[in-house]
Amino acid sequence: MGLRSKMRTQIKNVIKLVEKGDKTAAADAYKAAVPVIDSMINKGIINKNKAARHKSRLNKMLKGMAA
Repeated sequence: MGLRSKMRTQIKNVIKLVEKGDKTAAADAYKAAVPVIDSMINKGIINKNKAARHKSRLNKMLKGMAA
């Protein structure tokens, strides 16, 4: 599996769980996605600002579930 594909899959997993409304599973998926996103920075696959944007948007989705 390609590295970029792996990152996108992790992001999609979080989004799917947020849409289902399963907060605990979504939080676990987010915790699994963050190290993958961070490792893409170190490998030079994505820019640090893009990684921060993805993490921020996913976290915002999670926070929105509580409301």
